[in-house]
Amino acid sequence: MKLSFTKMHGLGNDFVVIDGINQTVALDPERIRHLADRHFGIGCDQVLLVEASDRAEADFRYRIFNADGGEVEQCGNGARCFARFVRERGLTDRDELRVVTAAGLLRLRIQPDGWVAVDMGQPRLEPAEIPFLATERARHYPIAADGLDLEIGVVSLGNPHAVLRVDDVDRAPVAHLGPLLERHDRFPKRANIGFMQVVAPDRIRLRVFERGVGETLACGSGACAAVVVGRLWGLLWPAVRVELPGGELTVHWAGEGEAVMMSGPATTVFEGWIEP
Repeated sequence: MKLSFTKMHGLGNDFVVIDGINQTVALDPERIRHLADRHFGIGCDQVLLVEASDRAEADFRYRIFNADGGEVEQCGNGARCFARFVRERGLTDRDELRVVTAAGLLRLRIQPDGWVAVDMGQPRLEPAEIPFLATERARHYPIAADGLDLEIGVVSLGNPHAVLRVDDVDRAPVAHLGPLLERHDRFPKRANIGFMQVVAPDRIRLRVFERGVGETLACGSGACAAVVVGRLWGLLWPAVRVELPGGELTVHWAGEGEAVMMSGPATTVFEGWIEP
């Protein structure tokens, strides 16, 4: 049975988006890995599934599957593409949407300039909520990897993130330390690992090694996590331009007790059919 899909990206972080409302969709880890395969399938970092919501307070259900087949809680770049998809496919005519994710309710707003703003909610900073193994909450956590003594910040935006500060993001050992920290035993559910270079109080450069995917050209929740950690470390102002390999996002966080707001583009590349 053929499956209709749309290929989209947010700053090069690419997705296969599937309408699960107007067609029957049966996905399992093997099928997801096939769809995500860049040689034998379509190719993507994540597969996004649009479903009808079973909750009165939400317009849709938003499910996210990494390229390794595992379902995850959150994807900020994917959320922007989700919003553009449901508008372009005529599934809604609203500019403001509420969608259910595995991490809770997400609010999306399509702006007049075509960018999409995402209310990522309040960051979770208690170690048990991330989850991260630590005896108490701290701004900086020491962690050892491959004989190196490192210092990280940790936060959850619905999915777990660790952030390291580096002097030069171009020379950061993302390919080496990324997978070691992603699967570090202090992260029971693994983690996304961000390498952050602070250029100015309102500007950072960032590379992210994503859980279950590897390094991507952009990571929306990773950008938000980096700004939260940078703010907690006293390095950043409330509004920050985040430069990723695939392009720029804007992130605003006023501080504890407030939601993180992220804005950026979402692009449709092509549509097609595949036998998964």
